[in-house]
Amino acid sequence: MVKYKTAEQVLSLMNDRERVRNIGIIAHVDHGKTTTSDQLLASSGIISPKVAGEALALDYLSVEQQRGITVKAANVSLYHELEGRGYVINLIDTPGHVDFSGRVTRSLRALDGSIVVVDAVEGVMTQTETVLRQSLEERVRPILFVNKVDRLVKELKLGPQEMMQKLLEIIKEVNSLIDIYAEPEFKEKWSVNPNVGTVVFGSAKDKWGFTLPMAQKKGINMKNVMEAYSASDKSKIAELAAQVPIHDALLDTVIKFIPNPIEAQKYRIPKIWKGDLDNEVAKAMLSCDPNGPVVMMITDMKVDPHAGLVATGRVFSGTVRPGAEVWLVNAKSPQKILQVSLYMGQYRELADQIPGGNIAAILGLEKARSGETLIDIKYKDVQGSFESLHYVSEPVVTIAVEPKNPKDLTKMIDALRKLTIEDPNLVVKINEETGEYLLSGMGFLHLEVSLQLLKDYYGVDVSTTPPIVVYRESVRGKSQIFEGKSPNKHNKFYISIEPLNDKTIELVSSGTIKEDMDSKEMAKILRDQAEWDYDEAKKIIAIDENVNLFIDNTSGIQYLREIMDTMLQGFRLAMKEGPLAHEPVRGLKVVLHDAVIHEDPAHRGPAQIYPAVRNAIFAGMLTSKPTLLEPLQKLDIRVPMEFVGNVTAVLTKKRGKILNMTQTGNVARIYAEIPVAESYELASDLRGSTGGRAFWGTEFSRWAPIPDSILQDVVLKIRERKGLPKQLPKVEDFLS
Repeated sequence: MVKYKTAEQVLSLMNDRERVRNIGIIAHVDHGKTTTSDQLLASSGIISPKVAGEALALDYLSVEQQRGITVKAANVSLYHELEGRGYVINLIDTPGHVDFSGRVTRSLRALDGSIVVVDAVEGVMTQTETVLRQSLEERVRPILFVNKVDRLVKELKLGPQEMMQKLLEIIKEVNSLIDIYAEPEFKEKWSVNPNVGTVVFGSAKDKWGFTLPMAQKKGINMKNVMEAYSASDKSKIAELAAQVPIHDALLDTVIKFIPNPIEAQKYRIPKIWKGDLDNEVAKAMLSCDPNGPVVMMITDMKVDPHAGLVATGRVFSGTVRPGAEVWLVNAKSPQKILQVSLYMGQYRELADQIPGGNIAAILGLEKARSGETLIDIKYKDVQGSFESLHYVSEPVVTIAVEPKNPKDLTKMIDALRKLTIEDPNLVVKINEETGEYLLSGMGFLHLEVSLQLLKDYYGVDVSTTPPIVVYRESVRGKSQIFEGKSPNKHNKFYISIEPLNDKTIELVSSGTIKEDMDSKEMAKILRDQAEWDYDEAKKIIAIDENVNLFIDNTSGIQYLREIMDTMLQGFRLAMKEGPLAHEPVRGLKVVLHDAVIHEDPAHRGPAQIYPAVRNAIFAGMLTSKPTLLEPLQKLDIRVPMEFVGNVTAVLTKKRGKILNMTQTGNVARIYAEIPVAESYELASDLRGSTGGRAFWGTEFSRWAPIPDSILQDVVLKIRERKGLPKQLPKVEDFLS
């Protein structure tokens, strides 16, 4: 029986925070997240039960419907009853493809629990591990849904015992990941246990599912599942769906095991709030107080063609209402809330207010962006904001775009601006030399989908250059101290450079080490975890976005304090375009040993300081075994044993490297790395060489030096593409 509730009834329940759950559906691509979401929407009457599993209701963009993948994170507030009591479940369906993992990161900040969907045949894949790790890092509790159990019968022809063995292997692997990535206090508490009921087995497409306690209660077991799929007609499957509907299994489990916002915020706020936990604002969040100061984190920005920018996020305390004035912490700007609403599928329903502990959509915050902290205007001077979001990947592929119709240039620029507001992992730059608009994304699919959105959503058809892989410049050795002189010769900086060790890069990339940290705390972490000298680590004064550190090793230099900001800006500019190929620099330690600064401010402006700092850094880089780093993808390939040689041949041809290989029955699991530059036709090559029998997942792995044998060739090609002189730069070019 469908229990449809109006927006008013859902809103009234939102006030009872003990009856609120905030959950997301996360999984590897194609494991059935959106089909699962459809079943949950049908149970609340938002879509017809007849089309659930095929409607892909939360894939509301045409590009999502066409490609069968989720691109944007979609929200909906569901109503569900357990033991005669109503609950509100705020649900987010997130993308599974690695190119859209940034949206998963943002969504998880708003959630307290996640349904981890795993295909019963494919098992735990690369992206399953990635999204589960992201979930645990945000202190979001997982429950497991093993989907597509029917495939074990129809495709693998397994018996009941073999089915249970396969399912137990998946549970064991998920628990192994929870043990690796969960914090100590949650490892045991959050491990999934089929006997307790934190694992759901089922088929979202066929609308059935159960936990073991539910199955025992209703007298069902895997033998019944096998019989239903072995029968000649489909009535047995329909009977199974009627007896154990998937929405009851999942939503009952969510209500029983996912904490309500009052419980969750007690342990989540200390993790995600960057500020004093003893002030009034933090205390209101810790107790999820609807009467406290308004604090909300914006996790998503959408452009509504009629309403403008729509900010979506989690209200952690207070109650958001139309007309209220709020302060945007990152934008350092006041804004007025014009409209508040909740999501019912792809539609927004107006609300008079939405209290703490819920997910809300807000109009009027034109200056807000994803990751923004919104706070009651009266508390704008309270120090604190939400912890920055850390993405598992970064833009590594670039194309140049221009409108096919020159008259559409202004329209294209405006559309690109809106796309980057909606998707912060999409980066737009203008090439100053050529005037080209450069679009950078997480991978080939990310850019392909963005171009389709540009056409379908904004009506702009564009021409593009072939995709270009983005590199990073770095060094493998330590330099001597070089003197960098300003053009007027009145300012001098004595600088050396060296590569950061891998552990330091990891600490900075993960956000464990941040520029605004206390210097003693930073030094202690670097000493204990990355083998730094404590006194040197205390002298770090800047960390730039590409993981480069600046150390001030001077003392008593006259006028240095006055030009410090200018000098550091010179450092950051140098890190944006290195000397080899004008690519961003990564993994550099820059040490200032001494300086001579002119006493007259007129002689030490940016035009003098920037080149002096840059020249000393570049001279150091060119004498320290300079190299290019290329992005590598991690591959997790499963293929029948007879095709292992074919897969190996494809990987070898593409400069791939096999990291590990395991075998279960007749199926091999190959873990490998491959340069992104070589992966453009990887999908068609793998399919072609295995007769379509291989399936795989990818994710960003790391930056690694390109082989010396092709280094010069790659550098010269990049220089030629950018219109730079064909000759490689020399140290003397920077020592005037």
